Parts: sequence; structure tokens; C-alpha cells
Amino acid sequence: MGRISGTGMNALELIANDQLTDYKATDLNVEPKLPYDDASFDVVTCVVSIDYLIHPIEVLKEVHRVLRPGGKIIISQSNRCFPSKAISMWLQMNDRQHLELINAYLQYAGGFKPREAFDITAEVPGNSYNDPMFIVEAIKEA
Repeated sequence: MGRISGTGMNALELIANDQLTDYKATDLNVEPKLPYDDASFDVVTCVVSIDYLIHPIEVLKEVHRVLRPGGKIIISQSNRCFPSKAISMWLQMNDRQHLELINAYLQYAGGFKPREAFDITAEVPGNSYNDPMFIVEAIKEA
């Protein structure tokens, strides 16, 4: 794999991530602009953090800008979060509503093909523990 870039608020976490080839510490709630060139990525991920964005549509427009045509965004989400950091609407929704909201964000951002959602919740023997986990994938239109 070639370049693996990270963007996040915590520079120490980014520095400690040995999988990254480069990183940019930035607060997308202050400035919803990704610090990368146009059409510079094949894949962008947003890992359990879409619920913290106060400008999610603007950020997803930025994702569209930095993706190459045919590139994919993968958004993962769980029903776990830091309630003090998540947008209030998120806290009032169930898992299905979270997926519908993410779909709407991508629709309003524009330029993505119809989305797919997947339940990737781990199965635990005896169902003694359940930590729901979902992903939404979208492909940038050419």
C-alpha cells in the first residue's frame, strides 16, 4: 500500500500511529477543509467520528474533492460515543436512524453514487456481549 494519511484533532495519537505515512492535526469543526490536494486519494475513511462533526456536509464535500473519480468513502459508526462531544441529534437516534442520517449527509454533499450500508457487528458466542458496528460506503461519481 502506498500513502496512508491521517487527519484528526489529537496530534499525539497521530504521531503514535505507525501505520500512517503522514498526518495533519486539524479540527474539522473549526475549519471543515481537508488539508490535501484535489483527487489525491483512492479511499477515505471516517472511523466512528461522523457523530462529532458539526459541519458534516461540508466535510463530505471535501472528501469528494480529495477523492479520485471512482474513489470510495467508508464511514464506520457505532452506537458508542462521547455524549458530551456528539451532536445532540445523534444521541436521540437509533442505529437505523444513524445510517439514514449518514446517507442524507452524503446525498446533500453530492457527487456520490447510491450508498451501501453493512452491519459488521461481531458475533460473540452466547450473545453475551453486543457492540453494534456499521459501515456506509459510497463511490465518487466519475
